[in-house]
Amino acid sequence: MSAHGLAQAQRKMTDGGVHPTAIDVFSRFYGLLESGETGVIPESGVDPLTDVPHLADLDVDDATARDALAVTAVVKLNGGLGTSMGMDRAKSLLRVRDDATFLDVIAGQVLEARRSTGARLPLVLMNSFRTRDETLAALASYPDLAVDGLPLDFVQNREPKLRADDLTPVEWPADPDLEWCPPGHGDLYTALHASGVLDALLDAGFRYATVSNSDNLGASPDARIAGWFARTGAPFAAEVARRTPADRKGGHLVVRRADGRIVLRESAQTPPEDAAAAGDIERHRYFNTNNLWLDLRALRAELDRTGGVLDLPLIRNEKTVDPSDKASTKVVQVESAMGAAIEVFDGAAVLEVDRSRFLPVKTTNDLLVLRSDVYRLEPDHRLAAQVEAPFVDLDDEHYKTIAAFDARVPATPSLVGASSLRVRGDWTFGSGVVVTGDAVLDDPGAPARVPDGARVGPDGLS
Repeated sequence: MSAHGLAQAQRKMTDGGVHPTAIDVFSRFYGLLESGETGVIPESGVDPLTDVPHLADLDVDDATARDALAVTAVVKLNGGLGTSMGMDRAKSLLRVRDDATFLDVIAGQVLEARRSTGARLPLVLMNSFRTRDETLAALASYPDLAVDGLPLDFVQNREPKLRADDLTPVEWPADPDLEWCPPGHGDLYTALHASGVLDALLDAGFRYATVSNSDNLGASPDARIAGWFARTGAPFAAEVARRTPADRKGGHLVVRRADGRIVLRESAQTPPEDAAAAGDIERHRYFNTNNLWLDLRALRAELDRTGGVLDLPLIRNEKTVDPSDKASTKVVQVESAMGAAIEVFDGAAVLEVDRSRFLPVKTTNDLLVLRSDVYRLEPDHRLAAQVEAPFVDLDDEHYKTIAAFDARVPATPSLVGASSLRVRGDWTFGSGVVVTGDAVLDDPGAPARVPDGARVGPDGLS
């Protein structure tokens, strides 16, 4: 291990106020990185995951479900800024349904679940140093959300980006904030432990946690899954869903031949020569929704045993220090995935769920569908699909950022009758537009408008 590079990184983290446990975790990953570890999981070393129970087939009685939810906390990962869509603020503050943001819908789901079940159901966000202030300010609109004795959030750790050429912390005087990065959502466990929130939840009588991303509004609190998880006695469980052609490149669960453990293989951990096999959705049928269930007692026991350093696999992520400048210094970001903890715990379980529990918004394509009449917001704040969601492909040049998208789509068109929508060129949508079938808007060659009340179909405007 390069004492020089690691010592520089450790000193930078200490000076930056990073918790000592997080520094220990980073130091472990640094050693793996320098030793040549890439975290790659070849196809030759795994078998497909099979025989997964489905939520629809579970027989969970109401009492078991109610009792399990009564000791469950809701944890949402809320550190993202939506940079891929040109945002520089908390992604969860993006408007998704009328004037409601992700955070508004999440708060509504939790408060309604409390009302209907009697569970305390605390909501705890894992914020980043960039999302915390504005998120907590937004939550002030929900004075009943806090649960006595528990915080509304804790902050994920940060670590230095490393120069790709020598693994020393990168320097970027033009914007020193860009010298830092989050450690991936595998930091959940370290941050829960180091912040004291894990102990606070246990001391308050909570046994389980349901964990998901704040941009996935499908992952609402579910008493039946809580009851199933409690009944299994498993320390850890992952919700999985059947892969479709759209999921060929996502993280998926496989069985490691060496020890028979279920492991998560992310795209970045797949060798190029195995891309076709990994993308075979008939062979590897289940993708990771990133909806997890944790036994908090089992988690604390494992963290106590390891000194807070879980044995998660490394993900080496190569980028540039300024993501918007491909000519800037090449860096390595040391990351881990929270779903990868499935291999840490003996007896971890998996459960197949419908795609209704997986509604992430990663692009403006996803956002258009979520804002449309394809979904209905139920009284319990769950999103119910009216039809199968259409495939949307908007021209990146004109719709990639939120600012550009909102300027061109001030009124969301009806998509309930569409199977797909492909837009090329610079179109601005009027109000009352209806999209049907496999709709196409070809590049008009100059900025153009879809008139109010127009129909867009396979032959374009009509």
